[in-house]
Amino acid sequence: MSDQDILADLPDHLPDTARLKRWGLLVGVAAIVAAAVGIGWRHHAMEDEVSVVSAAAMPDVAVVHPAVAAGGGELVLPGQVQAWNSAAINARTNGYVRQWLADIGDHVHTGQPLAVLDAPEVDQQMAQAEADYQTTLANQRLSATTARRWAQLLKQDAVSQQEADEKNGDLAAKTAVANAALANVKRLRAMQGFERLYAPFDGVVTSRSAQIGALVVTGNIAAQPLFTVSDVHRMRVYVRVPQTSSAMMREGITATLQLPEYRGHDFTAVLTRSSGAVDSQSGAVLVELQADNAERLLKPGAFAQVHFHAAGTGGALALPGSAILYGAAGPAVVVVRPDGVVDIRPVHIVLDEGNTVKVTGAIAPADLVVDTPPDAIRSGQKVHVTQTLHPQAAKHAG
Repeated sequence: MSDQDILADLPDHLPDTARLKRWGLLVGVAAIVAAAVGIGWRHHAMEDEVSVVSAAAMPDVAVVHPAVAAGGGELVLPGQVQAWNSAAINARTNGYVRQWLADIGDHVHTGQPLAVLDAPEVDQQMAQAEADYQTTLANQRLSATTARRWAQLLKQDAVSQQEADEKNGDLAAKTAVANAALANVKRLRAMQGFERLYAPFDGVVTSRSAQIGALVVTGNIAAQPLFTVSDVHRMRVYVRVPQTSSAMMREGITATLQLPEYRGHDFTAVLTRSSGAVDSQSGAVLVELQADNAERLLKPGAFAQVHFHAAGTGGALALPGSAILYGAAGPAVVVVRPDGVVDIRPVHIVLDEGNTVKVTGAIAPADLVVDTPPDAIRSGQKVHVTQTLHPQAAKHAG
């Protein structure tokens, strides 16, 4: 019934006061209805605004399923091949190269001569030293004869004790001078021995800078060695292992060497020792491997790809490296639960291959792991999953 119908039904004889009350009641009811409609519309608008803000605050994430890591695992790093022993042969005396007796690639044995030097100054000093030694020997013999005669005269009280002691002292002084002269002769004889250069051990001559007639001056640090001899029956391989993978480096584990000049041919090496310290500049641990070189195929100074066969990766899961969240408590991953809320779960990195890492921890292949999680993400936070990546695609995306 409209307001006009209500007014039409009012009796004409109602007093003005009752009519005014009726009008006031109608106005009040209309105001209440209008207020209720306004409050309802405002509440609906606020709910929509809260929903929009909540949706805007919820981060969009891409997730990936962990893949079951292949058994064994493998870590590939560059390595430097070095000889078992290597010696730089330098001259110990000044002179000229008269003759060289070995060239690069020659197999030499311990004590085999490599070159002969001419050292005329040393030869002349040797001749002078021998003459000086003969002089001192003559003086010593004369002093010894005098001392014996004075000792006999002392027994006959023909000379004083003081005079006999002086003769004995002169003999001791002449003996010391003769010994010094003999030492000088031996020194120069040794210097003459350095006119020949010898191989210190069995090996191969890997460098030669000796030239006929070339002047050799000792003490020149910048000078190249006349020869380099390397023992290559067994080789050492040095590898710098990143700190994240250093835990798997244990004595006795095997590795495979691959060299670019021998494609399809692998060499076996065994890890023998580790420096046990992380280099502050490179963040890596230096390890040494040893490989047999009976075929003489490995060369000193060669570059090799070293394939470590990782142990202890059973049950590990593979994830893209970008899925790892590094914090004060160590590495962790962010897992999205079915209700869209995330959990941050710690993991242990078994093997770091750069783009891909193998981890163990409280995760399963069915879990949704956030790829490239924000640093500010926290457990209990709600996220919006926009994309599910395959492990291979996630690796390339990261």
